[in-house]
Amino acid sequence: MIDILYQDDWLVAVHKPAGLLVHRSAIDRHETRYALQMTRDLLGRRVYPVHRLDKPTAGILIFALEVDMARRLTGLFAGGGVEKLYTAVVRGHTAGRGVIDYALAEEADPMTDALAQPGKPAQPALTHYRRLATAELPFPVGRYASCRYSWLAISPKTGRKHQIRRHMKHIFHPVVGDTSHGDGRHNQFFRGHFGCHRLLLAAVRLGFVHPATGVGLALAAPLDPEFRAVLAGLGWNPAAPLDFPLHPDGP
Repeated sequence: MIDILYQDDWLVAVHKPAGLLVHRSAIDRHETRYALQMTRDLLGRRVYPVHRLDKPTAGILIFALEVDMARRLTGLFAGGGVEKLYTAVVRGHTAGRGVIDYALAEEADPMTDALAQPGKPAQPALTHYRRLATAELPFPVGRYASCRYSWLAISPKTGRKHQIRRHMKHIFHPVVGDTSHGDGRHNQFFRGHFGCHRLLLAAVRLGFVHPATGVGLALAAPLDPEFRAVLAGLGWNPAAPLDFPLHPDGP
């Protein structure tokens, strides 16, 4: 189900649920539901994608309502003009806050990235994060007698493919539920203990200057019930505020 979060004459922001592709893709040839098509059907008009969320990631997704706005919004995302805030549950207890400055090589999928350049140098990638809460559960996962988790607010400053998931893996705190870059033992624990079969990563806020009006626009998406239930099960308050700024030296 697609929920509209914001709409004006130039763009629409929707809440994409986890497990939904943005548009038709070879990633899943059998899928018949796409965020783009569902939004188009809901509005009764054509919409244009300007950025993407991975299929397993929930949260705010923006579509332009006209071609020129699509071009301008795409440039805004590509040029770093959009402030993005995500939230995630990760394995282990992270530092209170930090910056991950680690270049990422192009991660190409032979089915969907036919134009990818396999020899392309790694591209700069920067991610800020702040820890919101920690938990330790008395269950053995792997070689430890208990399992630890952190709830994070994460702000990517660049837009590399799977950046947050790859950066969290790089610092040994993979996102729970990540079947590509995560820890299978902890993913299995969450499936068995919480009944959670999805990636615990969501895009909760976007901020940018509206290309048509010149006015700052702040968009927010609520966490879905399944994500909130997992947070509550870990002893955390799902209603805790998630907002900007998110900087290493900030509050």
